[in-house]
Amino acid sequence: MGMNVIDARMMQKAFLAAAKGLEAKKEWINELNVFPVPDGDTGTNMTLTIMAAAKEVAAIEEPTIENLSKAISSGSLRGARGNSGVILSQLFRGFTKEIKGTDAITTTTLANAFVRGTETAYKAVMKPKEGTILTVAKGMADKAVELVSETEDILEFVDKVIEHGDYVLSQTPEMLPVLKEAGVVDSGGQGLMQVMKGARDGLLGKEVEIAAEEARPMTGAGIRSEVEVPAEEIRFGYCTEFIVNLEHPLDEAGEAEFKAYLESIGDSIVVVADDELIKVHVHTDHPGLAFEKGLTYGSLSRMKVDNMREEHHERLIQNAEKVAAEQKAAEAAKAQKEEPRKPYGFIAVSMGDGLGEIFCGIGVDYLIEGGQTMNPSTEDVLNAVDHVNADCIFVLPNNKNIILAAEQAKSLVEDKELVVIPSKTVPQGITAVINFAPDLSAEENQENMIREMGRVKTAQVTYAVRNTTIDGMEISEGDIMGIGDSGMLAVGKSVESTALDALKAMLDEESELVSIYYGSDVTEEEAEKLLEKAQDACAGCEVELHRGGQPIYYYLMSVE
Repeated sequence: MGMNVIDARMMQKAFLAAAKGLEAKKEWINELNVFPVPDGDTGTNMTLTIMAAAKEVAAIEEPTIENLSKAISSGSLRGARGNSGVILSQLFRGFTKEIKGTDAITTTTLANAFVRGTETAYKAVMKPKEGTILTVAKGMADKAVELVSETEDILEFVDKVIEHGDYVLSQTPEMLPVLKEAGVVDSGGQGLMQVMKGARDGLLGKEVEIAAEEARPMTGAGIRSEVEVPAEEIRFGYCTEFIVNLEHPLDEAGEAEFKAYLESIGDSIVVVADDELIKVHVHTDHPGLAFEKGLTYGSLSRMKVDNMREEHHERLIQNAEKVAAEQKAAEAAKAQKEEPRKPYGFIAVSMGDGLGEIFCGIGVDYLIEGGQTMNPSTEDVLNAVDHVNADCIFVLPNNKNIILAAEQAKSLVEDKELVVIPSKTVPQGITAVINFAPDLSAEENQENMIREMGRVKTAQVTYAVRNTTIDGMEISEGDIMGIGDSGMLAVGKSVESTALDALKAMLDEESELVSIYYGSDVTEEEAEKLLEKAQDACAGCEVELHRGGQPIYYYLMSVE
């Protein structure tokens, strides 16, 4: 029997299944990123975005298409993180605008909603690029319009739209050479296809439960409940995670046998398999047994073991500190309201205590902790705006993947003027703030800050998490990379030598100032050695060394 309409209850199930479909493939999507840097990016950002909406959708007891549309749009809008998350929220925004006035959804409604969602998303991106999530969305929208005259069966319609979306996704490497060189499809497009396939599962009747706690924004690498489990109730002591790189594909019987073994030694088991690998999560008292069983299927990677009882005690301390910090912030906010507003204020996204101190020292009022490893959401920016008592607030995203979320926050602020300075790196943000002039207008300052930060070249030094090829450079897992504003600057085996090579690649005859910010994994002694060699390599330039304290990146370096 065919399905010709979708009612509110079915729509609710489909959206929650879509959220689960994306969340299940989050890490796999992260690994599709072109640059093999050790951070959670596209998959994490898209999952956080859709889960923010899923929390609101799951809480609706009497769903209507109207209230579901509002929950999806507002939840994803405020929860959007990163470029991919913002684009996904805009797809939802346009889609729900089209359907919210209906009582039941048909193939014609879906086709119109796909088109409107795609148009809304394209408008949100200043310079849309083909070969991305936008291309995949447009391909499905075009196919949907074509199918309206062919079928009224929604399941047949959705299957054919997904089939075409997969085809368009497979073509993205032909549209973006950097994808082809890296040997991957677009990660945002892949995330969108997981959303579609999850929604189809929901329409087919797959039961999905998302509790309000489960859908809370991430505070670290995964979604966590705010409910604490007493240490004595932690049955198995070690949270064990690893990936099995399969020698042979695992069939359903083999997967069931593996799960049964894990159940015999622990609980909280998650096993996600495809033809090439298995992602494993288990709580157990014997991590070694889990590893040994995994080895019977293939080689292991990304092995991680955490002592949950120890983490429990640390979390209690952290929660107490959090409560104290929240009380202090509330008191500060109250005092702030009693003070007269100042004309200008600053918000900056920063990572690491050293960089935070630098920003505060040059006049930034509020820091949002985040960056490449954890992109702040639109909601995070809005919360920061509430803490700055100024008529006009300049926002420094300091990461190209945060700019769209900041712009989205700008459209939601009513009582203050928000000016987003599109800084793509921390050094650009520092330069922008330094060049602020209080006697100029907001427009003049914006123009001046953007012009001056445009003179800054930046390099980030980190390690590769997988083998790939970028800009003609062969990169192996564990190699050190110097990544510049427009691509790869240097690849090597040594942090120091790669940093120097990247720095030299940025220098030209007009270079005057070199700034080096060393991260949390670099000692002061190591940084001083690099400073000496940089001074020799940068004759005629002033070279400064600062403690950044940033994670993941050994060095951030800038040349002006």
